[in-house]
Amino acid sequence: MKLNWYPGHMAKARKLIREHLKLVHVVFELLDARIPLSSRNPDIDAIVWKTPRVVVLNKVDLADPTQTRFWTTALAKGNHPVIQIDSSTGRGHSRIAQAVKTIAKPGRTGVIRGMVVGIPNVGKSTFINRLAAQRSARTGALPGVTRGKQWIRVSPGIELLDTPGVLWPRLDNREAALKLAATGAIKEEVVDSEGVALWLLDWLKQNYPGVLKRRYQLPALPASAGTLLESIGLKRGLVVTGGQVDRFKAAVSFLKEFRDGRLGRFTLDDRPEKE
Repeated sequence: MKLNWYPGHMAKARKLIREHLKLVHVVFELLDARIPLSSRNPDIDAIVWKTPRVVVLNKVDLADPTQTRFWTTALAKGNHPVIQIDSSTGRGHSRIAQAVKTIAKPGRTGVIRGMVVGIPNVGKSTFINRLAAQRSARTGALPGVTRGKQWIRVSPGIELLDTPGVLWPRLDNREAALKLAATGAIKEEVVDSEGVALWLLDWLKQNYPGVLKRRYQLPALPASAGTLLESIGLKRGLVVTGGQVDRFKAAVSFLKEFRDGRLGRFTLDDRPEKE
């Protein structure tokens, strides 16, 4: 699965990030805890590497807790503070202000300005809203909904700049692209939802077969992911005239259940072989 999806607003966002780095004292790099490695945009890393950074693992409520602990330790080896948060509940946000004060230039007076960066749909606006305790930034379930530049006061001494989500121009790594699509970082209209669902079903069969059996009340799992997808479609009543399963609707339904955490907590990125 190779994608060349780089809408115009992403190119503009990349330029905006470059232009406004000189205005900020710290960068918050938001990562999806389910794909902590695959959700790191190498372009962003190259742009902001000179600026003090806080790495934020968001959506920890959807990720495997054991894997999240491992990745927190692994990412901290990059000499950046790493904070686990769940923006939907506010868990972990109380540590943000202290992290900012720790890495901002000692003796700085006045407002500390930060920039929030990350891939689409990683939860940047919700992260800011939680810190600000108000619905300042427009949020949505679709990747790339936040487009304009806006400074938001999140505490008496901290202001944050929200930026649109940015993917890199080419996604040549098939598995990384599938993980990004499975977690909702890429708009569904530019990916093969059925193909993504089949890949994810295979992954779950290999790693968590019991989850699929319990969720869809299946006595045994079919040998092929395609047959399994059809079984899920039948369980959800997603059939067309003639009793055939609508595989597209079945795929979309399954992916939504995964993204909403209804199947459980999973981390799709594997640990490096050498830790």
